Amino acid sequence: MSTHSSTAADVAAPAPAADTARKAAGWRDVLRALRQPRVLVMLLLGFSSGLPFMLTGNTLGFWLREGGTDLATIGFLSWVGLAYSLKFLWAPFVDKVDAPIFGRFLGRRRGWMALSQVLVAAGLFGMAATGPGAGLGLLATFALVAAFASSTQDVVVDAWRIEAAASPDETGLLSAAYQLGYRAALIATDALILILAAQVGWATSYAAAGAAMAIGLGATLLAHEPTRVVLAAKLGAAPLWSGRGLLDAVWGPFEAFFRTHGAMALLMLAAISLYRLPDFLMGPMANPLYVDVGLTKEVVGSVRATAGLWASVAGVALGGICAVRLGFRKTLVLGAILGPGSNLAFSVLALSGPDLPIFTAVMVVDNVATGFAGTALIAYMSSLTSLGYTATQYALLSSFYTLLGKFLKGFSGGIVEGLGAAYPTMTAYALFFAGTALMGLPALLLCILLARRQPKD
Repeated sequence: MSTHSSTAADVAAPAPAADTARKAAGWRDVLRALRQPRVLVMLLLGFSSGLPFMLTGNTLGFWLREGGTDLATIGFLSWVGLAYSLKFLWAPFVDKVDAPIFGRFLGRRRGWMALSQVLVAAGLFGMAATGPGAGLGLLATFALVAAFASSTQDVVVDAWRIEAAASPDETGLLSAAYQLGYRAALIATDALILILAAQVGWATSYAAAGAAMAIGLGATLLAHEPTRVVLAAKLGAAPLWSGRGLLDAVWGPFEAFFRTHGAMALLMLAAISLYRLPDFLMGPMANPLYVDVGLTKEVVGSVRATAGLWASVAGVALGGICAVRLGFRKTLVLGAILGPGSNLAFSVLALSGPDLPIFTAVMVVDNVATGFAGTALIAYMSSLTSLGYTATQYALLSSFYTLLGKFLKGFSGGIVEGLGAAYPTMTAYALFFAGTALMGLPALLLCILLARRQPKD
């Protein structure tokens, strides 16, 4: 983790702890740290960040597929998620400007959190009130509102997570807590909601999810505004509306990142941009596969909420411990192997049919792998940011890791339908998921190269 002074808005952070300190941290140290109030807040904020993600993406695809929407349309509607990849465009303003109304009472970070959480809830309530029956255009509009607000929430929660950490080891711990909360929300909106929808319908389920955003709002009120970002804002930063201030807000984070990491910056960005590509490519087709293979909402939801939940917790915990004990880069390489490998399990499911033991095994493999890989990437990206530009730099990195995948996944439905013209439907699904696994090889090679060129964290 590098530190430097780039502009007046950038405050030099304390030097990172030595590798020996990181490796000395064991299970007891991690468990004791989990009792800290800010780790609990991070857990709840992670849940709030993860809650809208599936509801505007893969779970929405389940709702649409049950209603008879074709795969190509479901794939294209997944482009609503591009809001998460474009958040770096407005991240400079989140870094430098207080949120309207909320910022006056809660501070910069907490103010943006609260505003975005209210807007996410409004978008989810709108989706519940309209649904596919009112037209896909109106439903997509409310989904876009929720996704835009959710991506803004991600920007500021990521910034808070990095700025609230007192040491590099705590950065890894908070990253694991965030990922755990995030994964719990994914289980709720990718599993429990299916069981609920089978009982009370999709509209009521989405309304309940909107009400659940109160969890994030409560965590925001419990959180403390990071003192370091307050200090950074006071050390001579030019006003945003001035030429110097606007240049520093927009260009400063990019210039600081490339000056800090030099020639390695391009390699870092390339590895990050490809790291989760296989996961994004397969995402929109997972739920349609369950529908077409003959799995009911109740079965999918119950397995995800039981075996899937515990597998997700195990994956996140394993990723967090590896980040502490092995370092960020070695953990990144392991995640680059596990993540794409889990896609092959979906090929097995497509060819085996609605077999409950096989489906359960697929959910275990997928959740362990994605939990580990997600924690590895979050911890690594967090180690690359500079205080004063935290929100913008992390938004830049997370946009790089999502942009290509979120664009290409829009064509996933068309690819499966194209394969379906030459092969049986389930064979087409199997070939598609196997192809997405192969897309992980370039990222693995880049991560290995990155680890060799920078062997020390």
